[in-house]
Amino acid sequence: MPSIALDAIDRLILGALQEDGRLSNVELAARVGLSPSPCLRRVRALEAAGAIRGYHAALDRESLGLGLTVFVGIKVARHHEEPATAFREAVRALPQVVSCHLVSGEADFLLQVVVPDLPAYERFLLDTLLRLPWVADIRSNFAIQTVKGDSPLPLDHLRPTASRG
Repeated sequence: MPSIALDAIDRLILGALQEDGRLSNVELAARVGLSPSPCLRRVRALEAAGAIRGYHAALDRESLGLGLTVFVGIKVARHHEEPATAFREAVRALPQVVSCHLVSGEADFLLQVVVPDLPAYERFLLDTLLRLPWVADIRSNFAIQTVKGDSPLPLDHLRPTASRG
């Protein structure tokens, strides 16, 4: 359940901005059926509420020479707050790690790592990942092909509230 109340117009705004974060306020207002001033107020309210965290460009990994994506399962040595905190802090500083999730199952953390190629991953694994604090085990899974990635979040589960005008 979301912590903020969203009506149908808010959902349209979020959907349109996920599709194209470079929309001008005038273009966005036209898409969602509002005049520019109320549209801008809603966008600012969504930003203030944390529903919109920011805007960024979606970069093409392959064209930037980042042709290898590796999903790395990492098991920490002990299941206490100290190892988990130390590991999280270390991972946040690694630019090759584009996402990190605390997970259940065989691994404790699942990382998505992006590097140019297999030799670059080998260096990253040996020189960086294996030296992280509290690491007990690492399992690497190499992406062969991305079938779906960087998709917009689904918004259909959000219950519309009464319009805020």
